[in-house]
Amino acid sequence: MRDLPPLHTLPAFEAAARLGSFQAAAEALSLTPSAVSHRIRLLEDHLGQPLFERRHRAIALTAAGQRYLAVAREALLRLDEASAALRVPARSRLRISVAPALGSKWLVARVAEYQETHPDTEFSLGTATSLAPLLAGEADLGLRYGEEEWPGLLAWKLFEERLFPVCSPALAAGLKTPADLDRARLLRHPLLSWQRWFAAAGVTHPEPAEGPRYEDALLMLEAAVAGHGVALMVDTLAAPYLAEGRLVRPFPQDCPDRSFYVVAPPNIEERRGAMDFIRWLVRSARNDGAGAGTEVRPE
Repeated sequence: MRDLPPLHTLPAFEAAARLGSFQAAAEALSLTPSAVSHRIRLLEDHLGQPLFERRHRAIALTAAGQRYLAVAREALLRLDEASAALRVPARSRLRISVAPALGSKWLVARVAEYQETHPDTEFSLGTATSLAPLLAGEADLGLRYGEEEWPGLLAWKLFEERLFPVCSPALAAGLKTPADLDRARLLRHPLLSWQRWFAAAGVTHPEPAEGPRYEDALLMLEAAVAGHGVALMVDTLAAPYLAEGRLVRPFPQDCPDRSFYVVAPPNIEERRGAMDFIRWLVRSARNDGAGAGTEVRPE
């Protein structure tokens, strides 16, 4: 390999030959026209003969240039393919804002599963219940509980939820009918309506105005485990506690409620990796036997 040309001259030669202009080659390579001209002159000096015929505002390959172009183009192509095969894939970062209970009881396990087949995706998870992190650009997507309308955001439904009371086994022993809740401490959450469940259970009660109030559903579930009262909860979040026997359902009645959604700003569609994860997450929710993956677009 004693007669190799200066390698930085080859891309300039190939671009000029392909585009028919030193100016166009310079723009394609982010160089100045004089830099392209200098590199081609350096290559011609190395080879001892011209590769281009310089005409007024135009260039044309010489016969030698045409022969050399075929070899140079093949060499550059093989180098490009080999480099692409060896290059470490760029890691993509996905920032997720999730309601605390859903994050700990459902999302964390799914993220771990996804990374087994997508190790180049780097996740950053934070907890929040408002849309502020999404609106401020601090998160790429969020998992939230709510109605179908998400103004200004795209949304994909994960779960259609059912709502029912849960409590510790010891507390459940003293509850025979829904009317017995008159003398029980009711734990409250701002997004979960006791009155809605009362109506489904055939009990005429207003929404409780007193009792412990929890902004975090996970804290409310732990309070119920500790025997602090009866919590109203959705199936997805209550399921692990029920399976472990830490909580029980004192009554069989339930009712439909809101749903969990993946929500994101519209520009998320420009990020292929993020969209792949969203679609995978919706399929995972469907495979769990939960709600449909219906996309809701802003008006």
